Amino acid sequence: MKLDLKWLTKKPNIPTNITWGVPWPKGKINRDQAITLLNEHEEMLPHQTWPLAYWPDGSVKWTAHSANLSQEQSLSLSTDKVPFESKGLVVEEKKDKMIIRNGTMVCTVYAKGAKMLELEKDSQSYQGFLETLVEEREEQGDHLVISHTMAIGHIEQIELENKGEIRTVIKVKGAHYTKAGERFLPFIVRLSIYRDLSDLKIVHTIIHDSDPDRYYIKGIGLKITTSFTGEAWNRHVQMAGDEGVYSEPGQLLLTRKYRNADGLFKKQIENEQVNLDDTPDLKKLVKKNATWNDFKLIQDSAVHYKVMKRREKENAWIDVLHGGRSQGLLYAGGDSGGIAIGQKKFWQKFPSSLEVKGLTKDTSSIICWLWSPDSEAMDLRHYSNETHVESAYEGFEEMRASPIGIANTNELFLSLYSSTPSTHQLFEKALAWQNTNLLVCDPAYYYQTKATGVWSLPDKSNEFSSFLERELEKALRFYRKEIDQRSWYGFWNYGDVMHTYDPVRHQWRYDLGGFAWQNTELAPNIWLWYAFLRSGDPAVFEMAEAMTRHTSEVDCYHLGEYKGLGSRHNVVHWGCGCKEARISMANLYKTYYYLTADERTGEILKDFKDADEATVKLDPMREFYPKDEHPTHTRVGPDWAAFCSNWLCEWERSEDKSYFQKIITGIEDIKSTPFRLLSGPTYGYNPETSHLFHIGDGNKGGFHMIIAFGAPQVWMELAELLDDEVWKEMLAEFGEFYALSDQEKQDRTSGILHNKMFNWPMFSAAMIAYAARRKKNHELAQTAWRLLLDPKQNHTPLPIVEHKVTSWKTLNEIPWVTTNTISQWSINVIVCLELLKDYPPKSSLQKSIKSEIK
Repeated sequence: MKLDLKWLTKKPNIPTNITWGVPWPKGKINRDQAITLLNEHEEMLPHQTWPLAYWPDGSVKWTAHSANLSQEQSLSLSTDKVPFESKGLVVEEKKDKMIIRNGTMVCTVYAKGAKMLELEKDSQSYQGFLETLVEEREEQGDHLVISHTMAIGHIEQIELENKGEIRTVIKVKGAHYTKAGERFLPFIVRLSIYRDLSDLKIVHTIIHDSDPDRYYIKGIGLKITTSFTGEAWNRHVQMAGDEGVYSEPGQLLLTRKYRNADGLFKKQIENEQVNLDDTPDLKKLVKKNATWNDFKLIQDSAVHYKVMKRREKENAWIDVLHGGRSQGLLYAGGDSGGIAIGQKKFWQKFPSSLEVKGLTKDTSSIICWLWSPDSEAMDLRHYSNETHVESAYEGFEEMRASPIGIANTNELFLSLYSSTPSTHQLFEKALAWQNTNLLVCDPAYYYQTKATGVWSLPDKSNEFSSFLERELEKALRFYRKEIDQRSWYGFWNYGDVMHTYDPVRHQWRYDLGGFAWQNTELAPNIWLWYAFLRSGDPAVFEMAEAMTRHTSEVDCYHLGEYKGLGSRHNVVHWGCGCKEARISMANLYKTYYYLTADERTGEILKDFKDADEATVKLDPMREFYPKDEHPTHTRVGPDWAAFCSNWLCEWERSEDKSYFQKIITGIEDIKSTPFRLLSGPTYGYNPETSHLFHIGDGNKGGFHMIIAFGAPQVWMELAELLDDEVWKEMLAEFGEFYALSDQEKQDRTSGILHNKMFNWPMFSAAMIAYAARRKKNHELAQTAWRLLLDPKQNHTPLPIVEHKVTSWKTLNEIPWVTTNTISQWSINVIVCLELLKDYPPKSSLQKSIKSEIK
């Protein structure tokens, strides 16, 4: 078997490590199967592979791959050749450190203490430390006393997480400590070392655990200390701007007497090493020039950065230049080379900065600030001192607006140089770091494997499906532009979108309780990942990746009393009193993990596998069902559906059958209830046994809530895996019931269930489509199409039309838009185009669409 691969964006122009994931059809790949990587000439390339997930029959479902590539236009994976033996990375594990030799440098990772790592290349040594600048506020009488302290990261544990011939990953865990010895702000850092590359990738995760009323983070940084060699005029700093790299030396050759230093000044600015021994008069004058020791590039907003420099600590900073969106790289070095450091999504996750201190000193340091100390201190307090449940759609009267346990993950890069690189070389490096370097498969292949649930490939074979495809594209295009138009960027915000638009203010309801940030409400993550899988569009991947990173980290809790749960939509991401498993469900995040083999996302998925246990302390239905004989309560959706999603992911990754059994236990319990999947929707629940306890039908919970958060996508995927005909019938039964009239609902349930319990019928279109396909029922198919196309039902007026308005600036807007309805409409259309491809809407419905368009 030969599987063609393609670049998500563009092939790298410089040697770059590429790590990616690939799905396989059920039964196609066994766990002992050799897989090789081939170039366009059918030549085998050095390549590392490992399994990510398995099918129920034990065959491999997803594999991960890693290779160092450059300029390869055409690549493929083959199962028909035996890979050759290759010399890999050398890893030496000791009690207090790990030493990795990759052929170009030596990386030592320390198990304890303040120094995290040491890099050695060509007799040059670089030491890495984590530092956080903290602003502490205390009220003393009527006065507010503010003090600043530098907290140093201390390593507490290291682990060889992934050892391979091409790529090795070391996981480092620890926390920051103040001078007073207080432990806070735990971190998880992953160091990826690649064979034969003088590059290091750092995935840095910070977990917030501090009192937001007392501690304000002033800066979060990674510091590299080293000793550069050479005269001050042969030490250089280079910083990536919008379209190129700006370069300056530590001491200018430009003097009053020697305007261009006989051409040497131009060479100096071009980063060439200059010898002044033959021009003693020039050398004497140059030494009288100021030496510049400190430089910093500060990205203070999504549209502005500035570069500043100074001589010494006691001197003033002076402006160098201003720009828009920096590519996030800084290089510093001397005549024997130096180091480049950078951050992916540098301007998107402002306030960020890159800084060099002591460029011409005996000891120099380079700092990548994830939160720049040149910005406002990080303020994680809630926006209000009270809840606004009834007026502003906040979830609970309980004030649980806590940031304790939220996280933030960033990708950093280091590259070592034996000689000073040119500005062109560094800009290529900066672009490579900002680019999503990923190999992907054709959408048709993803579809054929059936490894990612139920969705459709784009269909423009007829006027009707072409119309729907255009509307889906419009919705994506609008949000892609809206992210930039509304500047949905920043350290804590990038990746999320807003919930509901306010056409009166020509602004989103950013300040109105539960109408502000979306926080995974109604599963926009699933919409974006389906959109990518069916299109391969890199712009959609970027949106989905950013949303995955944000919602899995910032909107979820990774320690503390809410660990395993997440926060519902709010003015601040962690502000809502509802802390629920639906926000941390695996289906929102696992596609990203499988496509990229990202270890941090994999860690999150494992951490959330037992999220159901957290509901004992915080019952999601506590408002309606106070403590009784059951440890907690759960709605069949979104709660139990989220549990199933987590269990399914853990089962397919680890093959731990106990998680498979949890799913089966719940399904069997639901089978025994009076109306099966239509019973409840709230049950008593015991996380120790995974049993659901029937406590009535038509009770609190809302049937639209069952299906609005991704449950149909989880259940349809399960239906294909379990091959349980009764379960499939239950899904069809649910969809068919949603489509019944009020009287029919009451007749079938002796008056227990009725229409008032089944709101937002458009959300049920995919479930109805499932019923139509299983039962071969054309009328049910027409009902599903009508829900998606009828303006009285779909809450998504078609065609989607943007309007240009002039308010505080000229804007494009869709006055009626809500991310809830756009997400659900798009997901349901994508699924219905698959399930109902043999059941198109009747001509009368298609005619009504045409009249609406006109």
